[in-house]
Formats: sequence, structure tokens, C-alpha cells
Amino acid sequence: MPQLSSCYAVITTIQAPTVAVRELHRRLGEFQGRLVVAGDKKGPPEFSLPNCDFLSLVDQEASGFELAAHLPIGHYARKNIGYLHAIRSGATCIYETDDDNAPLASWTLRREQVADARGVDGTGWVNVYRQFTEDPQIWPRGFPLERLGDAPPAARTLGASVDAPVQQGLANGSPDVDAVWRLTQDRPFDFETRPPVVLTEGQWCPFNTQSTWWWPRAFPLLYVPSHCSFRMCDIWKSLIAQRCLWALGVGVVFHAPEVHQDRNPHNYLRDFEDEVPGYLQNARIASILEKLTLAPGAAAVADNLLLCYQALVAENIFPPDEWPLVKAWLADCQRISPA
Repeated sequence: MPQLSSCYAVITTIQAPTVAVRELHRRLGEFQGRLVVAGDKKGPPEFSLPNCDFLSLVDQEASGFELAAHLPIGHYARKNIGYLHAIRSGATCIYETDDDNAPLASWTLRREQVADARGVDGTGWVNVYRQFTEDPQIWPRGFPLERLGDAPPAARTLGASVDAPVQQGLANGSPDVDAVWRLTQDRPFDFETRPPVVLTEGQWCPFNTQSTWWWPRAFPLLYVPSHCSFRMCDIWKSLIAQRCLWALGVGVVFHAPEVHQDRNPHNYLRDFEDEVPGYLQNARIASILEKLTLAPGAAAVADNLLLCYQALVAENIFPPDEWPLVKAWLADCQRISPA
């Protein structure tokens, strides 16, 4: 098992260290990993964990990152500074999660190459949650409601290992579902332990920032947008990332849970209101992105990200105010990335 010394876990929080964060910190220590915490206005002035990089708002403003001057205060997008800090610190892998996700016994360092993965047939929207359970009444946040009645596609074991620079883990306990699910059938839910699933070009499923592994080729795609609803910022990030992954000749891998979420309190009606832009626009966003012509290869990832945002701004998915943040993010990435 390789050392995790160059792998960084990144969270943003407004709380003192939670039980879940303390467990993540302990598990990281087993592999010489490092925790990066991006604070915010409401958060604690310090974080009482050793070998942890806590970035207060003052630290973020003094970071030298161009993006820091553009990010809104009191927003999940502060996590972007955590990503940049990890990249500048020499991260060769970034694990992003939230402060209410506690590692399970199965949590360990993942490799960029995934063996024994499954592929699924067809194109279009794929409810990946259905590939890890027999329960038909479960779907990920951001999945188009009009596609809930679709039968799950057949899955098949792939013969060779899969190159996967982005890997999304599911969560047990309180999985990442939308407000419609919470309002109609909120209940504890555990997935089955099944082999990973890879979605390739033409196959769409939203993923989130709750238990996701990233490797350097995909680091520019970590960007969380600021000028959209809170409940869609990571979902729209994931749709853009998937389109750019296709240009790399890879897809996103979803794997069985390695965390248990004890969810922070939520107002479900408020969540529903914040998810409405996604219910109305997610299929349209995928259609816009699918029509783009992107350049192949790792050298084109940054330009491809710009093209995606340019198209989505032109289609009024994002306001023009998002554009300077994307450019600042990519300028920071270029400046701090290894040559």
C-alpha cells in the first residue's frame, strides 16, 4: 500500500471539529495524510487538531490566490481555496468531503486505476444509486425527476482496469438525495457493497463533493461555482467535470460507500426551493455541454473548462459574474501546478 503523504483531504466548515472530522483526521494519520479546512465568517477562529491546515478568512485573503478576492463570504465555494492550498502544497491526490461524513472501516487510500469495475449499457441519464441496491426508490441529488421511471441499464464487468482520475463514493446512513426524497420518504438508507461502476462518454449522473477522490489531471475540474443556488453548486460542477472527462478519454467512477453520513440539520422546504433550478435545468445543462467540441488530452483541460462555462453563461445558466471567478481559479491553478 503506497503512502498517503501526498494526499490531502479538503473540507469547509463553520463548526469546531465534529466527530466525523476527528475520525477522518485519525484515519488520515494512519497514512501520513493531511487535512485542509477552509473556514468562513461563522466558523471557529482556529481548529484544534494537530497536523491540520486550518485556513481562516484572514489566511485565505493572505494566501496570494487571485480567486480569494472574488469568492463570496458565507458560501460553500470557499472550499476552492482549500483545493488550491492542497495543490500548492504538492498534493498528488485530493479527497474532498464534508464535516458530517465519518469514514467507515472500508475507508482507505484509493488508486487512480480501478480494477473489477462494471460498465452500463446505453447513453443518457443513469441512476447510479440503482446499481448499488435493489430498492427502486432512491436517486442522487441532481438527477432529473422526469427520468426516475427509467429502468436501470444492464451492467457488465469490464475485463481491464479503468483509468479513473475522479471517483465518487456513495454514503450510507443519510445518502446524498434531493429534497423531494427527503420530504416524501426520508429514512436511513444503506447501499450494498458491489463493484464500482464507471460512466463513460454519453452517460450522465450527477455526483457531489461529499466523498470524492481527484487526481492531478482532473484538478482544474475541482472548481465550485459561486453564482448559482447552494444546492446545485457541486451538482453543476459535476456535470461540467463529466463533460471534460470525456475529452480526456475517461469517465467518472462511482463506488460503494466508504463513509457514513450523520447529516447536519436541514430545512427540507428550503432545500427544495434551492434545488428548483436543478429540477428545471439539469437536463438542459447536459444537452448544452454535450454539443460542445472540446479538445482531447490533459493539456486542454483548463481551456475545456473555460469553454463549458462560456457556453453556460451564454445560455444564462450562470450570470456573467461567474466568469471572472473561473478565470481567476484557472490562473491560480496554472501558477501553482508543477511544471
